Amino acid sequence: MTRLISFLFFIFLSTACLAQNSELVRNPTLTPKATLLILGDSLSAGYNMDIKQSWPSLLPEALAKHNKEVTVVNGSISGDTTGNGLARLPQLLEEHAPDSVLIELGANDGLRGFPPKLMSANLDQIIEQIKASGAKPIMMQIRIPPNYGKRYNQQFEYVFASIADQKKVPLLPFFLEHIILKPEWMMNDGLHPKPEAQPWIAEFVAGELYQYL
Repeated sequence: MTRLISFLFFIFLSTACLAQNSELVRNPTLTPKATLLILGDSLSAGYNMDIKQSWPSLLPEALAKHNKEVTVVNGSISGDTTGNGLARLPQLLEEHAPDSVLIELGANDGLRGFPPKLMSANLDQIIEQIKASGAKPIMMQIRIPPNYGKRYNQQFEYVFASIADQKKVPLLPFFLEHIILKPEWMMNDGLHPKPEAQPWIAEFVAGELYQYL
């Protein structure tokens, strides 16, 4: 009787595996589900809105249009700097074991006038920690208002391109550049997109991101 049960269980497993392989053959674009961690600030944290309205919450559906099945973990906190993100990263990596990490940090460093060299050092360490965990780091370009002058802005923006090149990390374009052209999509502070803009952001990010997942 025991042998019969074992044999039947073996047949069941074999059939299940064959069915799964057949599905992959029929759908060659089907990719295994992966986990993406977003390490960001208020631009990703759903500032002044229901978190379900935020673009990270809408991102899985947008990525599915590119044949990417992804679980998105939103590890963003409003007000975070690159230093804050660096401090929180080890726990996030341990807890979620992501396959990829999208780094959306730097705006608060720039708005507070932090030295670009400090931001660069923090981003460097963030990338190294992500790589050490076995995950793939992906950066997002950040731009800020010219509060501290043209020279500071140039140094600030150069940090992202420089690190992406040195570390061989993908660099996604900054979505806010497009949103800011539509005043009706921006909150009164002129810094944060409204809920109405979030679906567009999700589609934009998915279109740039899917190829690296």
